[in-house]
Amino acid sequence: MSDAAVTSPRRARGGGGAARRAERTAVSVETAKYIARNIPNYEVLTEEALTVIEANAETVLAEIGVNFVDNPDALARWKAAGAQIDGERVRIPRGLARKLCSTAPSEYVQHARNPERNVVVGGKNLVLAPVYGPPFVRDAAGGRRYATMADFEKFVKLAYMSKWLHHSGGTVCEPTDVPVNKRHLDMLLAHMVLSDKPFMGSVTEPSRAQDSIEMCEILFGADFVRDNTVMTSLININSPLTFDSIMMGALEVFARHNQASIISPFIVGGAMAPVSVAGTLTQVLAEVMAGVAYSQLIRPGAPVVFGTFVASIDMNSGAPTFGTPEASQITYGAGQLARRMGLPYRSAGSFCGSKLPDAQAAYETANSLNMGLLSGVNFMLHACGWLEGGLVASFEKFVMDADQLGTLHHFARGVDMSENGQAMDALAEVGPGGHFLGCEHTQSNFKAAFWRSDLFDYKPFETWDEEGARDTVALASARVQKLVDTYQQPPLIPRSRRGCAPMSPPRKPLCRMLSAKPRATRWPRASAPRR
Repeated sequence: MSDAAVTSPRRARGGGGAARRAERTAVSVETAKYIARNIPNYEVLTEEALTVIEANAETVLAEIGVNFVDNPDALARWKAAGAQIDGERVRIPRGLARKLCSTAPSEYVQHARNPERNVVVGGKNLVLAPVYGPPFVRDAAGGRRYATMADFEKFVKLAYMSKWLHHSGGTVCEPTDVPVNKRHLDMLLAHMVLSDKPFMGSVTEPSRAQDSIEMCEILFGADFVRDNTVMTSLININSPLTFDSIMMGALEVFARHNQASIISPFIVGGAMAPVSVAGTLTQVLAEVMAGVAYSQLIRPGAPVVFGTFVASIDMNSGAPTFGTPEASQITYGAGQLARRMGLPYRSAGSFCGSKLPDAQAAYETANSLNMGLLSGVNFMLHACGWLEGGLVASFEKFVMDADQLGTLHHFARGVDMSENGQAMDALAEVGPGGHFLGCEHTQSNFKAAFWRSDLFDYKPFETWDEEGARDTVALASARVQKLVDTYQQPPLIPRSRRGCAPMSPPRKPLCRMLSAKPRATRWPRASAPRR
């Protein structure tokens, strides 16, 4: 962790003075509230199709089953619940998984250390979070390289400064210059002190999930964490139909402590699932039901999210493809299935397979973001920064995507049919043959009438040419630098001064956690990013 990330104001002798001064002098970073849709969801499946897929998923669970590997405790829990166990294969009788899933909440609040940044996951809401998991980063100056902790901290700062992002995310890149047994502590600390938005916990090993809980107890207070959800974390299923002990161990920790988990199959159609839309949806539903049901075996009422990561495959190269119509159909259909289960839904993102933030990246990303909005997604991971199939987190694409997320906010508002929205006074004032630039209605509404990019260049050609004829990547590079240069760390203000319960004394100093004896000595270079 860099010195800049851990620097905090010194406590005054009188107690509380430094915090009060920091609160008065802090620069307020504008963050839009999470999206509340005022538009209908797009539904691609008929009632008959949904019924068939649900019945087929029950058949998969009852007759084919799912594997819970290297996890005898999970097998024992399933057996006690009424499932049939054959080695590591778990066959779940029809209706049992859905019954267990019924105790999961339809929405929940994830608390941020700044209560003004709290988010509600579920219902008609959409929470946007950054890219997650790339081992590489890219920028215009340095090109493609392994990610470092300095890169990670820079992404956290950009997410904090981005108006349209509601969430700080988790592993925004994989800092390979920090040992794997300690990097989760550094990453989580960066989210805690460099931003005051909600964040995600570690899932790469059950003990690291427990470390995440204990660090949150230091930040929020143990009593607050016991009674509230302060993390939403990603639990991937090893599709097809396999639940490994690492992911399930992390799920067990988070569920036991009432922290939220996204139960997310990792689907590349034709490789990890059938090539057909209906077949893939059947597998997705079966896997999610088994995962959600297991979370409820750990703790009924634990918050969980119906997740799916969907890509198709290029049958020539074997590479995943993004922004395709088949992926859209699966995303729309999975949203319908999630709503029928009464669960929050996670999918979509700024997906693209391009190596650079170019036209291919823009087309594929636009398709992916829009399908997420229209499919009813409640938590959108990878909303900005994704490049090269998730192997790369790009600084320029991060700010390009973060800028475009504003269009989702504006489109989700729907059409204003108020008296002001109908604009009859403007039509009467201008009449035939006039123009609306100077009328009273335009003067009253022009500041908020249209969404406007903070990145794109709308100047006349001559001005654009005189200023260097910069393309979007060049503009994005300049914006990255501007955001980093103007960043100010949000003060760590006690929750009692934010209108919340006082923080309880930490059970373990943070420095002790960061200097704990390593559990392993591996230094992995690059691994597959979490989806």
